Amino acid sequence: MNIFNHVNEILPIEMKAEMIDGKRYYVTPTGGKYPSITTVISNNSAKQASLAKWRARVGKEAAQARTTRGCNRGTRYHKLVEDYINNELDTKKYKDMPLPWTMFHSSRKELDNINRVYLQEAALYSDYLQIAGRVDCIAEYKGELSIIDFKTASEPKREQYLYDYYVQECGYACMLREVYGLSVKKLVTIVACENGDTQVSVVPPKKEYLLSLQAYIKEYQEKHARKHRG
Repeated sequence: MNIFNHVNEILPIEMKAEMIDGKRYYVTPTGGKYPSITTVISNNSAKQASLAKWRARVGKEAAQARTTRGCNRGTRYHKLVEDYINNELDTKKYKDMPLPWTMFHSSRKELDNINRVYLQEAALYSDYLQIAGRVDCIAEYKGELSIIDFKTASEPKREQYLYDYYVQECGYACMLREVYGLSVKKLVTIVACENGDTQVSVVPPKKEYLLSLQAYIKEYQEKHARKHRG
């Protein structure tokens, strides 16, 4: 089993989460109260329209069942990966979770490219962008400092469905630079799939992703303002 080295150069920050109008917000150490980046991205008009179309196609009950199953699968896989990277993996804890365990084993080869771990499940925020969130992992991937995001899926995703992951990871990269002064070289998305595949996408932070994020933020803020005016 791989042993991960941890870097104790930065300390985690604490942020309290609050639900406002059914949306997650974080209270930052600087006194800001910002929506989570996940909330902002998932509430853009195009994504909401696509989700509504999918729900109509598969049916409300089937859509809810798939969503719940996917959330449970993702939560358990994330916990497995977190324990593994923290060098604290206890196989007995996961003996009753065959699917996440199998997906974890299928993705271990890719996970072992991670080293020099700075933080996991790290709270980050940006006063400039006025967003906050928790990033899965800040570490080196194949020797370069990266934002690393762990996802699960039934099967590998088409490239077009990975785009918003890059936008989110770019947002974390901006927050990391603002809070800690660290710049990443890569945005890494590791998707563990039920069919046994592991999909890995590695891209550099791009201005394109930041511009998309800023557009999502603007749309979210405008919707929020209209709702409270009305």
